[in-house]
Amino acid sequence: MILKNKLGINDELELAKVEEKITKMKAMKLFETGELNTFEVGTFKGLAEIHKYLFEDIYDFAGQVRTENISKSNFRFASSMYLKEALKQIDKMPQSNFDEIIEKYIEMNIAHPFREGNGRSTRIWLDMILKKEIGKVVDWSEIDKEDYLLAMERSPIKNTEIKLLLKDALTDKINDREVYMKGIDASYHYEGYSVYKIEDLKGETE
Repeated sequence: MILKNKLGINDELELAKVEEKITKMKAMKLFETGELNTFEVGTFKGLAEIHKYLFEDIYDFAGQVRTENISKSNFRFASSMYLKEALKQIDKMPQSNFDEIIEKYIEMNIAHPFREGNGRSTRIWLDMILKKEIGKVVDWSEIDKEDYLLAMERSPIKNTEIKLLLKDALTDKINDREVYMKGIDASYHYEGYSVYKIEDLKGETE
């Protein structure tokens, strides 16, 4: 399935490549202009602002809560019917230390509030919280992509693995452009076209 886009691209591979190029450029601009520092930290509003900035040139739904139910492999993300309420609860979660921050990050991943682009946006959002609360960010170059993806998939059941993985990769290089940009790297994408599926779950709304 090819996502409807503003660029009129109908080829899955081409869209993925163009999307990656544009979002990396936008992420760099967001960092270099300092606009990122004007966004709310640790709220869905802040995350939506990040997502809109990265994807507004590609998708009409940039920054908007999804209305579809989506899944990856055998894992179904939060139902669209309850998504807005779930996001309100996530906003209320504490974020005063590393464990609390990662638990909040895991819940936002389970929510997966956007139709596409959740991984990139949420990793920037995570680093913003870590930077503000504990003066650290994640050096994503220190994390094996397969280990990360597997740990994230298992995190709703057991979060020890993802906590250890991220904690070992913390750095105090909070203003380093290269460290920041690693979170946008396509190799960490958790939202790939080939693994997403839109589900028609009419029974949920009846």
